[in-house]
Amino acid sequence: MALPQLPQLGLDETGQDMNDSRIIVALDYAEAGPALEFARRVNPELCRLKVGKELFTAAGPELVRQLVDRGFDVFLDLKFHDIPNTVNKACAAAARLGIWMLNVHALGGDSMMRAAREGVETVSRPPFLVGVTVLTSLDEDQLHTIGIDRSLPEMVERLASASIAAGLDGVVCSARECTALRGRIGEEALLVTPGIRPDWAERNDQQRIVTPEQALADGASYLVIGRPITTHPDPAAALLSIARAIGAAA
Repeated sequence: MALPQLPQLGLDETGQDMNDSRIIVALDYAEAGPALEFARRVNPELCRLKVGKELFTAAGPELVRQLVDRGFDVFLDLKFHDIPNTVNKACAAAARLGIWMLNVHALGGDSMMRAAREGVETVSRPPFLVGVTVLTSLDEDQLHTIGIDRSLPEMVERLASASIAAGLDGVVCSARECTALRGRIGEEALLVTPGIRPDWAERNDQQRIVTPEQALADGASYLVIGRPITTHPDPAAALLSIARAIGAAA
């Protein structure tokens, strides 16, 4: 199986990022050391990196700056959900770190999402801003237990439409929802899909999972893959295996 040709990392003459890797590796580490070691072992042309709540709380903005300085596109996955002014300021501060992508909870509402959009626009090269619809750890029964009586697909579509209407670049969703969302929010919207598991990986706590190849076929823009790579005995080899599978399926 041939390794897919990789793009050259950097900026073109318009200042646009030339790295078009579809893989976002979720750095599921409790501290900075293992995250930086992983970054040392992999090529920034092969993936982007996601820093979530646990790692950001432990290591802070300095880790994000270090990853950016090493050439990685960083998705800061903090899922902001607060009053509009607070989210606006938080998004502006995050954008100043030089990140590539940021997210907010779509359940925060239109005013909050528009405030987030204004916040990221305070830098010269704003990061992509995406809305979280329904967490992939939730199924329909769990939605009903927290008082949401709509079906899971309807809830996802409503929140996705609200995100785009508020000026966001796309949404975080299950890959199983990609086909329906493409028809509802258009081809230009970014669909960022966690819950991605290769055939050889364990499900862990994800309920609505899809293989990398199927997710791309269904219209996903980017694949968030964490534990199948980061807890593998050889994380770099696991990443390369997934990249090869995606290349073969393209």
